Amino acid sequence: MKRIFEIDPWRVVTHQFKEEDKRLQESMTAIGNDYMGLRGNFEEGYSGDSLQGTYLAGVWFPDKTRVGWWKNGYPEYFGKSINAPSFIGLEITINDEKLDLAKVNFSDFELSLDMHQGLLTRSFIYEGKDVKVKFEFERFLHITLKEAALIKVKATVLSGEAHIEYKSTLDGKVVNEDSNYDEYFWLPIEEDQEARTIQVKTKENNFGVPQFTVLLKESLRHEGQAVTTEVASQEAKLAETFAIHLAEGESYEVEKDVIVVTSRDVADEDQKAKASELMAQLQSKTFEENLADHTAAWQKRWDMSDVVIAGDEAAQQGIRFNILQLFMTYYGEDERLNVGPKGFTGEKYGGATYWDTEAYIVPMYLGITKPEVTKALLQYRHDQLEGAYHNAKQQGLAGALFPMVTFTGVECHNEWEITFEEIHRNADIPFAIYQYTNYTGDESYVKDEGMDVLVGTARFWADRVHFSKWRNKYVIHGVTGPNEYENNVNNNWFTNTMARWLIKYTLERLPKATEEAQKRVNVTEEEKAKWQDIVDNMYLGEDKNLGIFLQQDDFLDKDIRPVSSIPEGQRPINQHWSWDKILRSPFIKQADVLQGIYFLNDEYTMEQKEKNFDFYEPLTVHESSLSPCIHSILAAELGKKEKAVELYQRTARLDLDNYNNDTVDGLHITSMSGSWLAIVQGFAGMRYNNDQLSFKPFIPDDWNKYSFKINYRDRLIQVEVDQAGSKLTLIKGENLPVLVSGKEVELKEGETINA
Repeated sequence: MKRIFEIDPWRVVTHQFKEEDKRLQESMTAIGNDYMGLRGNFEEGYSGDSLQGTYLAGVWFPDKTRVGWWKNGYPEYFGKSINAPSFIGLEITINDEKLDLAKVNFSDFELSLDMHQGLLTRSFIYEGKDVKVKFEFERFLHITLKEAALIKVKATVLSGEAHIEYKSTLDGKVVNEDSNYDEYFWLPIEEDQEARTIQVKTKENNFGVPQFTVLLKESLRHEGQAVTTEVASQEAKLAETFAIHLAEGESYEVEKDVIVVTSRDVADEDQKAKASELMAQLQSKTFEENLADHTAAWQKRWDMSDVVIAGDEAAQQGIRFNILQLFMTYYGEDERLNVGPKGFTGEKYGGATYWDTEAYIVPMYLGITKPEVTKALLQYRHDQLEGAYHNAKQQGLAGALFPMVTFTGVECHNEWEITFEEIHRNADIPFAIYQYTNYTGDESYVKDEGMDVLVGTARFWADRVHFSKWRNKYVIHGVTGPNEYENNVNNNWFTNTMARWLIKYTLERLPKATEEAQKRVNVTEEEKAKWQDIVDNMYLGEDKNLGIFLQQDDFLDKDIRPVSSIPEGQRPINQHWSWDKILRSPFIKQADVLQGIYFLNDEYTMEQKEKNFDFYEPLTVHESSLSPCIHSILAAELGKKEKAVELYQRTARLDLDNYNNDTVDGLHITSMSGSWLAIVQGFAGMRYNNDQLSFKPFIPDDWNKYSFKINYRDRLIQVEVDQAGSKLTLIKGENLPVLVSGKEVELKEGETINA
């Protein structure tokens, strides 16, 4: 655990600058607008250790798969979200000394991310020879004008005189830190000095993936007027320079406006004209007016999604930070997009889509966004079914296999034990269809397009299982469960359970599908009979003496001992132990059996939940960001308040406190929903099974109050819990019966009920 920012309910703020924490700061001050995003790099540049990162949603590159021993079924390429051309550059020189916080003397440093509006600010006093200058930076990515980035820098001379030179840059000569031999992914097309633009294109590939073209346009303003500059260019770069002279007490503000357009939306030949049109739209308003529009849009989001906590500012800061970062990454306004595990904050995981979206993002977004947002995520997978069929065929199997990592639906990840064995995703992803239908009551998707997904994945599972004559049961061998600290195991309980659930749910929904959908999927009576036989006879490991479900065959042969037995200084074990030692250990990376109990919660008794929790949680090292929230929710349900709160704090502040010592790589975006889930499904006990919304609230002992809103079936409901009890208010919508701690109450519009 390492905390480098101060506790503040609405800001991520620090007054210290330590070179060894620079990358950590960059991750935590990343901003985005679900069209583009960038790490918290310094505009003026920085010569010390740093991870420069700018990313554009949906812009990626297929890099050839390279392995020592090729296996049939390997994907041809590994997809990665490439570092995009950098547009924030604004180099500054004062009296011939380049401003570089790795080298110059400075004081009064402040770095702040305002969570109300995703506004990044920074200030410090430069202390040069015979001169002191205060610099103040502001930066935001517009959420109502997606292609726009706005940067403002103010210089104030506190003592002496300053000759200040500015050099504003657009830089297409960028590399990924993980690229081979400083490989460039961008090829220059044009640098237009008069238009202040550069245009670049991703290099050619051999996999049929379209090349992406990006055009960047900049414009400098001072007090609303264009700044006169000298313009120079070289391959894939553009630079504008100008100078000013300030006496003591004088100030100067320069605004850098940037427009970024890509071939995802605008044809190459139209990009320059479109960028000019967007720049005119941007510059029809001042920086402050644009910021006001941006802030107003953010306020609408916060009005729906904010979770208010009284009595614990660290908890408050954590959940707001997570909601902010999630919404800066994805807000459902482009159904071609999804949520990458690192979002716009780093290179790790390649910026691609994982099963994290359906398992963790969907249940949160159902509650705080319009149903169309979640439906867009469902449609994203339906649009990629062709790729899923390709993936299954590559493995010699029937049906559709959704990828572990993808941009298009085709698998583009090459770790065999993850990509080809962690196939539980092929039930977790369709599980989102069930969640959407169950929460919204809208059956239109599951009756039509959703049936294509369900049948395709059911056919995969029916082919992937095999019948064990010895057990007289269907089994699934050679898999990796959610606990990635064990590979190539047989009969992972979660995988078998979810495969069985998927086939069972498909059989239940088939008769209710539209006539057109039934014709498309064309499930035969023979198939249905086989599927039902699998449902009736799937092997699900269990130890009746312990009262637990077996994580996989032979799990109890391990040296079962709690995490507390790991010697001090050896955690995280993934950073201290060999992979062989991890695989042989009993220690669990993240919820595995407990993930299944969380998903299918209403199918298990409280005794089953408690025995499995008490057995598996002490073995869990929580070295996946996805782990703490599931355990917190189950702990809350079981009345284990201290454990629930402990794990809430871990999921809420995973990045802010760098629990897993890996936030330098970027934030854990897809697990950030866990803090919301831990409060709403955990502390407040919200469930929505069988058309019945219910709550079973408790409040941590050291909190005074918490409250949140949910959007449920065209109703807006506020839930408030304090030490005296709970209150439910139906802000708008038709009357609704709700269970609160087992007692039915009826919510009426405009009324508050004490429960």
